[in-house]
This record gives sequence, C-alpha cells and structure tokens, in this order.
Amino acid sequence: MKASRFHLSTQKEAPADAEIVSHRLMTRAGMIRKVAGGIYTYMPLGLRSIRKIEAIVRDEMNRAGAIELLMPVVQPAELWVESGRWDKYGPELLRVKDRHQRDFIVQPTSEEVVTDIARNELRSYRQLPKNFYHIQTKFRDERRPRFGVMRGREFTMKDGYSFDRDRESALASYRAMFDAYRAIFTRMGLRFRAVAADTGAIGGSASHEFQVIADTGEDAIAYCPDSDYAANIELAEALPLIGKREAPSAPLVKVPTPSAARCEDVAELLGIPLERTVKSIVLAVDERSDTRIHGEARVASVPDDRPPFPPSAPQVWLLLVRGDHELNEVKAGKIDGLEGFRFATEAEIVEHFGSPPGYLGPIGTRKPVRLVADRTVANMRDFICGANEADFHYTGANWGRDLPEPLVADIRNVREGDPSPDGKGALAIQRGIEVGHVFFLGTRYSKAMNALFVDVDGQSKPFEMGCYGIGITRLLGAAIEQNHDERGIAWPRPIAPFEVVVVPPGYARSDVVRAAADALYEQLLAEGVDVLLDDRDERPGAMFADWELIGVPVRVTVGERSLKDGKVEVLVRRGMRVEQVPVGDALPAIRQALAG
Repeated sequence: MKASRFHLSTQKEAPADAEIVSHRLMTRAGMIRKVAGGIYTYMPLGLRSIRKIEAIVRDEMNRAGAIELLMPVVQPAELWVESGRWDKYGPELLRVKDRHQRDFIVQPTSEEVVTDIARNELRSYRQLPKNFYHIQTKFRDERRPRFGVMRGREFTMKDGYSFDRDRESALASYRAMFDAYRAIFTRMGLRFRAVAADTGAIGGSASHEFQVIADTGEDAIAYCPDSDYAANIELAEALPLIGKREAPSAPLVKVPTPSAARCEDVAELLGIPLERTVKSIVLAVDERSDTRIHGEARVASVPDDRPPFPPSAPQVWLLLVRGDHELNEVKAGKIDGLEGFRFATEAEIVEHFGSPPGYLGPIGTRKPVRLVADRTVANMRDFICGANEADFHYTGANWGRDLPEPLVADIRNVREGDPSPDGKGALAIQRGIEVGHVFFLGTRYSKAMNALFVDVDGQSKPFEMGCYGIGITRLLGAAIEQNHDERGIAWPRPIAPFEVVVVPPGYARSDVVRAAADALYEQLLAEGVDVLLDDRDERPGAMFADWELIGVPVRVTVGERSLKDGKVEVLVRRGMRVEQVPVGDALPAIRQALAG
C-alpha cells in the first residue's frame, strides 16, 4: 500500500470532549470520526486494526471448535418477552416499532436469538456440544456515552454461545473458551488478567472477565501477588478485619457532634481513629402489588388497558460499613430482598429516622428498618454511629446490648492490604479495562424459552449454556490506553494498522531515494510484511510526527544523505530505538525489529 492511494487524516488537536488518552489519540491519528454521541465512523486506519483483531479472534475461536454464523442486529421483541428481559433489561435496550407497529429491539447481545436457533436446530444429544459465535454490531443506549470507543453506544462485539447436554460438559466448553480467550489476548500482545467477575444483566453463575491492564481503566481489580487469586473489585470477597467481637467496655453515650456529618469529621472532632466509626447507608426497595409483569405471560405489541395498581410503600434498609470502607453496590444487590434497590430519598430517610442524612444510625429509628452489617462491623465493639438527631452521635455502641444482632453480609469493597480470600497473602489493587467476559449460564435461557433436546435416556432436557463475549472495537481503545507515550500510539505488532512504514523524504525529487525505497518496499511485500510506503510530498518532520502519532511498530527512513553512506535508518516505535543499518542488511534488521 502506498500513502498516496490510502487515506491519512491526522490532526494536531484532539476534540474538546475527548477525556481519555485513547479517545484523543484515535481522533488525532485519524482512526475514528464522531457521527453522534457514542457513535463513530471507523476510518481506514482504525478499520485495518479492527480487521486484524477479528482475524485473531476468528482463528482462535475456530481452533477451539466454535462455529461462525451471523445473527441479525434487529430482533423481534417476542423472543425477549420469552426470556423475561423485555421488561428487565432497562433503558439501555433500544426498542423500535416497524410499520406494522410490531415491537423490535436493536440487539445489545444475542442470547435470545441463538437459543431460538438451538431449540429449532438441535434436537438430540448426538448433535451436542455446539458452540456458535458471530462478530456483529451491537447497540446499548448508554445514558452518558463517553471515552470514545471505550463506552460508545454502537460497537462491534464477538459473542459466542455454547450448548451442552449436562453441567460437566458445559463447564468443559466454558474452560475451552476461557483458554481460547487467553490465547487471543496473548496473541494480540496485550498485558491482561483473567479475573472472577459478577454475571450482571446476562445472568448465570460462573463468570470471568478479561481485563487489559491500564492505569486509566474504569475497573478495579483485586489480586494477590503471592497466588493466582484475582477478581473484579465488585466480586472480590472482603474478609472481616476483626476476627472476633470482644465484650463491651464502654457505656453508650450520646455526644454532641455539631456540623460533623461525615465519619471523617466525627473522628477528627472526637479525636478517635476513623476505624472506630460506622457509616450508615439507607436503601429502599419499591414493591408493587401489580404482578402482571412477572406473574403472567406477556405478548409484545398487545396493549394492556387495565389501570396499574398503586405502588405500595417502599421497604427501607439500613446498611452499615466501617467509616473508612465503601459500600459495594453489586454485593448489596445480591442480598435476599435487596434486588433492584435504590438509594432512599431524603424524605424517606427523615420519615424512618427522624433525622437528615449525616447523623443516621441503627439505634432508635422512628420506623422499623431492615438492618445489615458488614462482616467487619458485625465484630466491632464500642463503635460510634449516628444518633438519628442532627449534630449528635452515639459512642460506645455495642451489638446485643444497645441494638439487636444484625443480618451479617459481605457488603464492602476490598482495599489494598486486605487479606486475600485464599489465605495466601494480602491483596493488591490495579486498574483494568474489560475487553472479554465468559459466563456459565446453565439453563437460565433454555428453561425460560423451552429450548429442549432429547438426551440419551429419551428424556427431554434443557440445554446447559455458556456465553462468551469480546469487545472488538473496545479493544482498540484498551490497547492504546496500555500502549502509548507522549508522542502518540505504540501499537503491539499483531494489531497495528501497518507493521512497517517506509518513509523516503524527497521521494518525488530523488531518483536514488525512490529506487531504494521502492526496492525495499517490494522486498517487504514479498516477505509478507504489512507495509506502507509514504510517498507523500511532505516535510520529513511532518511525516515523522504522523507516524509517531499513528504508532506503526517499525519506521524505516530512506534518505538521500544516509544512502550516500550506504545505510537506512530503522526506528522501533516502542521506546523510539534507532539504528543505522547497511542497505543490504535492512531486511533482516526489520525482521529482528518486528520480532522484538
């Protein structure tokens, strides 16, 4: 490929809304162009990297025995009603009507369609196991699309789905995909971790995320440097930091704490460690007496003219964590009865506690609330909590003596230095970007959609399923977040838009430069190297700046001055290592640079 026949469109400045490195560099390098919020055109440079990512994914998926098909972007609502996700998914699901007023969705994922395929195509255990995948456009109507391709609304994803006859074979399929994902990200030249994760809206039981390690990552990963333990912080188990609760040693005293609405303020005012305070978080769960959504089968596009029943009063919960800890909302949402919780309004708080936020506690609430204490809080004694009165707190609060025993649960985020759940050391925290996720679904979808096969004993059984996703376009941003410097992108070779760029300043004016550059270009093509010859009539400085920004792994400069000495310059983009090599040794030098 020659630059004069390609399309390069670098920019000196990044758009004002570009908040992170990958968004700024992808825009400046001419890889993407914004069409609307969270929706981008992938320009030729960006698309070349996408195609290389797709090729690696296809190769490893096929090697692992998965079968490619292509499912539609637009899916009928009836399938989503069957699975129960038509009502459950939320506003991220883009719902549309056709000219006949039938309901459809623009797919965020394809569990429903692939389960429909399986129930119609796979009738016998003899056809199992099967693993179908596709690489297809997805759409999730993010409330606040940002960070370029990292949190866009339209994106490309590889999603795959396995179907097995029993749990044992399904877990074998899961493991095969887990191993395939490790091979995929290793081949891409990325530093990553596979971590235990929450199953989220997809559902299921076992779940692992594949996180590209980057300081700018949105996700926090807890891992043990002394073992193989690793988990997303949403899932990482927080062990109690107090092994056993001691007997009370102080009386319960109500003390004035004027204007001390935070635990940090209370600790400073009273001259005590923050670890002796307890933080109160008030949640509410709305309950409706109208059970038509979940209690009856619904058919898409058929209106229900019955008036809705009025909502009943919300159930209010008080969750307690130590003053220096933070609530883990994912863990809280898994407590029986707290599914679908929201944070209570100030009016609800005052109604139940008689006090504005900042002075809340479990002692002497105005109305009954359901109480949950984190494991560490449950073992505390003589702790400090709000007195449910503005400008007052209790000191010397104790379980059993001053308030009833709570429901105890792991509801906090782990922190650096916490004991590892596997007992093999202390936890460390690092940032990561989720680029892949594998789920063991079990019969979550096959039962809901009556997807059955006939097993060896002649009985009809639901498929055991797995689900496996990779963010194809997100990988572009994640790779850049991990591989960049002050000059621009520094691509790993396997997913770079080009492997080598030959830069011949004065190409149009010097026969010597043109002949040497053309000869090297043809040699590289013959070797199967993905090379571009920059034959633009640009200043050398501008050409060098463009390629340092774009981040092609190896740049070869063929200049008139160096040719007089019989040499060309080979620059490795990562680290900006430069070497002058004889023209006759250019090809092996480039091979060595690419291998390194």
